[in-house]
Order: sequence, then C-alpha cells, then structure tokens
Amino acid sequence: MTLRLIAAFAATTALGTGLAAPLAAESAAISIERQASSPSASTNSQNPLARFTPAADRREHRIDYAHWDEALGWFVVPMGPSIRVGAGRVDPRTGTRRIYGHESRYRLEGNRVAFSYLTAEIRASLTEYRADLERIGSEIDLTTLPRNEQLAFWLNLHNVAVIEALAGEYPMAEPYERTFGSNSAALDDAKLVTVARVSLSPREIREGIVYPNWSDPKVIYGFWRGVIGGPSIQRLAFTGGNVDALLSLSAEEFVNSLRGVESWGGSLRVSPIYEDTASFYFSDSEDLRAHLSQYARDDVRELVSRYEQVSYKSFETDIADLQRGERDPSLAQLCSSGGGPVGGYDLAISAQPIVCNTPASRPNPAIQRLMEERAENLRRARSRGIRSGMVIYGDGAYVAGETVEVE
Repeated sequence: MTLRLIAAFAATTALGTGLAAPLAAESAAISIERQASSPSASTNSQNPLARFTPAADRREHRIDYAHWDEALGWFVVPMGPSIRVGAGRVDPRTGTRRIYGHESRYRLEGNRVAFSYLTAEIRASLTEYRADLERIGSEIDLTTLPRNEQLAFWLNLHNVAVIEALAGEYPMAEPYERTFGSNSAALDDAKLVTVARVSLSPREIREGIVYPNWSDPKVIYGFWRGVIGGPSIQRLAFTGGNVDALLSLSAEEFVNSLRGVESWGGSLRVSPIYEDTASFYFSDSEDLRAHLSQYARDDVRELVSRYEQVSYKSFETDIADLQRGERDPSLAQLCSSGGGPVGGYDLAISAQPIVCNTPASRPNPAIQRLMEERAENLRRARSRGIRSGMVIYGDGAYVAGETVEVE
C-alpha cells in the first residue's frame, strides 16, 4: 500500500510498522541497472575527495530511490509557499508564560520533517538505508554514472544522513548546538557517511564534491540543513530524471521566501547560504542578483533590482520540525481537516483548519497552532494568486498547478 502523509500523524505504532518496511529492505531499497565496475583503490593523498570528480566516460546506469521517495512523502510535511509576511508574535498559553513550539517569523516557510513521530524502529531503518547508499557508492564507480545520476546520489545521501543524525538526537530545538558523527563535531562538519573508504561530512559533500563539479548554482537548494533558515526539503527523492526540475522548484521556493531575500534598513538582505557559496558561484553582487532574478516572482525581482547594497542576514537555526523539539507527553496524534482525515497529497494544498488530537482529545498545542497558522497562510497565498503546488512529470519537467501529483 502506498505510504501517505496521514501516516505521519497517526499513532506511533502504526507509523513505525509502515515506514520500517521500505526503508529496511536491503537489495530492494536501492537497485542498480547494469552494475558498474568497482572504483579504483587509489586515492589522491592530498585531496581524497578528488576521487569523486565526474569522469569523462559515461555509462548508462540508474539508481532507483523508490523507497526513499515513499518515505519522504510520508514524513515530510509541506508548509506551502511563502506569502512574504513574517509570522506574527506568539502569545503564551493561558496560565503560563511559556510558549510551546515555533516562534520564528519564518516558521511558516519551508517543509518540515515530523521527527516527533519517528520511532526507534524507524530510526534504525534510516540507518540501514543510509548504509545501503554507502554500500552502493562504494561498490560502483560513481564517477562514470551520468552526471544527473551522480548529483542525485550526493543530494540524497546528504539528506538521508542529516535526517538520520537529527532523528538520533531528537528532541532538540537547535541542531547547531549539538555534536554528531564519529568525530563528535557540529552538524556541518560531522563525519556522517563513508563512501569508498572516505569519511564525509555534509559540508564535504557540498563544498568538496558537488559545488566544484557542478556549475549551476541551483544545486545549493538541494541540500537540506535541518533548520528553518535553509532550503526546504522536498517530498520526492532526487533521481537522474527529476533532479533538474526539483532543484528549480527548490530554488524558486527559497528565493521567493523571506528567509531567502528581504529588505531591511535600506539594503537587500539575503540568506547567508549565498555568502557560503560565493566562492563557487557568485563572484560579485551582480552575479548574485542575476541568479536571484532568474527564480524571483515579480515583486521579489523588483526588490532585487531596487537596492544597491547587499548584506547577509543571520541564519535561522531552529530545527525544521513541527514543534521545535518540544516533545508532548502524548505521542499518538490524529489530524483531520474539514471533518475528515487528512490523507494522500491533500495536505499539500488544503486550506481547511487541521485539528490534531490525542486519543484522549488533548491537543498538542505546538503542532495544533502551527497547522492552524499554516491553513491561514495557504488561504492568503491563494487570495494573492501565489501557486501552492506543482505537477511533477516523469521526465522531470514541472508546471504550475493547484495540486501536487506524481505521474
């Protein structure tokens, strides 16, 4: 049975049973058409990452990420497009001064991972799936795959490893305050994976393998950082066929969001991810402006051209989950919209209030509030004519649409 997003809000036992099966599958989880030759054992002692530089010769091989595709569609919660209005101030609940859940003005931007619903069994499945990806990357010569296949592999491996690392340490409010990996380092520099005997951190995958070898700056939007301030995670796995379209979709979402571009104090303020990637893609502010204008809506494009000064703002480091790492005592939740359960891809575009209750009818205040704010955000997006979804086709092309479908 196809996994649906409603499972992310179901009782934890049911969720654990459903997700573990596809992720735990071994040979079925990742299949390779026409096995490539094993990579050479030699490495560049000065730069071990050089062994992953794409080769001139290509072989027509394809890696199948169908199970990761299903898993993402299950535990990634879509928040809809940015309406470029900061989320309002959150008032404490009656009888307490404490505010539960997300308070960031960017809290309604970017998709979320439902970490609070990932059981120990699911976390173990994530580890198995990451190990499968490592095995595939070690047993075949990745550099001889088509370039889109190589790119999809590195994007998926990076994101699987980040999700696994955060799930293993959850709950937490800010991932950048924790240490991870075999070297007990900050998330970006934690050694989370090993491919062809080379231990890699998320930063090394991004800045040591992908950025130097792919000239299109939209690749920066495919790497999920685990925090609200970064690019959004998609509900589809990257593949050789869809990677170009999904990266364009991610670029469009981020550039047109407040966390990507906004004005403040008479200058254009942009995300610090553009500062981090400047040495690879943006030699000066004009290069950056041209890139932003390529994906910007009319209002954002006007903003980009209006200000001469460009500055970088602070990175929003709250975890991109549903409740900012604050675990509610009641784990089993059920969400409904308009009197019926939320299922399939309906949640991706539904503007109906979403009610999340425990079996004892005690609401989770953090998730409940976020879902209500999300519904209002979607209504406002529609009233402004901002599209709320895409239709992704099998060849990787995408067009505007009012629903999210996979054909």
